[in-house]
Amino acid sequence: MTDIPATVLEPEAGPQPTAEERWRALKTVSPGDVVYRTVLTVFALLLPLVLVTIALELGVNAWPAVSKFGFGFLTHSTWDPVRGEFGALPLIVGTLYSSLVALVIAVPLALACAIFLTEFAPRWLRAPVATLIELLAAVPSVIYGLWGIFVLIPLLRDHFWPVARHALSWLPIFSGVFYGPSVLAGGVILSIMVLPYIAAVSREVLLAVPPSQREAGLALGATRWETVWTVILPYGRAGIIGAVILGLGRALGETMAVTMVIGNRHEVSASLLQPGYTIAAAIANEFSEAVSDMHLSALFLVGAVLFLITIVVNAVARVLVWRVARGSAVGSTAI
Repeated sequence: MTDIPATVLEPEAGPQPTAEERWRALKTVSPGDVVYRTVLTVFALLLPLVLVTIALELGVNAWPAVSKFGFGFLTHSTWDPVRGEFGALPLIVGTLYSSLVALVIAVPLALACAIFLTEFAPRWLRAPVATLIELLAAVPSVIYGLWGIFVLIPLLRDHFWPVARHALSWLPIFSGVFYGPSVLAGGVILSIMVLPYIAAVSREVLLAVPPSQREAGLALGATRWETVWTVILPYGRAGIIGAVILGLGRALGETMAVTMVIGNRHEVSASLLQPGYTIAAAIANEFSEAVSDMHLSALFLVGAVLFLITIVVNAVARVLVWRVARGSAVGSTAI
């Protein structure tokens, strides 16, 4: 058997680096790392800068309306560009009202989809159904608007309301004559548009619930539905509420589809059957036609109100979802 040289078996003798030298080598940063970190930092700082720039632009252009109308701008209902009188109350009410209707319709459906996909659906069915639901978010807003005009409004006016009128007309929210374009039609369109967002986030929140919670409920003799109702949903309550608020933020800022079906009438009405108006729809309809400086400033001011509402709503939603996700091994998928 051939002898192996000792130089192969044993490393060459020589001075070994000290602990301090090894630590200094680890701390050494290459020029490429410096450039990469700098570029990432610049891009990360650009996003808040864009947000601040938008806020400043809205504030500067809205200041003339703030100076003239003050807080009364939010509480008055007159919107008369000819006389230069502007009140945003119907716009704010219409925005919140249509979004509330959308949540009332979308939340039960989205939560039912999320529970079915995470707890009851066969494994082979989960991915296709989840993908189909999420594809609803990819449909352009104008397509929803066209579908609302040619399908939804005739369906509500000619088929739903003649059947439901005798049972619902005594309620104040269903009073008056139903011609088609209305807060109800806008709310239904919005519910379809926000459903995939609420369902997707709720599904990830439910997936983030530790398996030990499910096992504990089943071990105590609960059925699968009782485990969902008494264990899983309470555990993920904050994240589900966050998903709902994210859907609300999406509904508040929707423009084209709502503009096409809500009726665009500047007045406050409690009836879902009457036309309404939203902040986004008013800006889309009137911004290109505004000729006076005060009219433009009023539109900037309602835009600033919508901007502030949306920022607050989305921030609260992110915090609530993060509260559920931070303690789970798979929590990062819920964000």
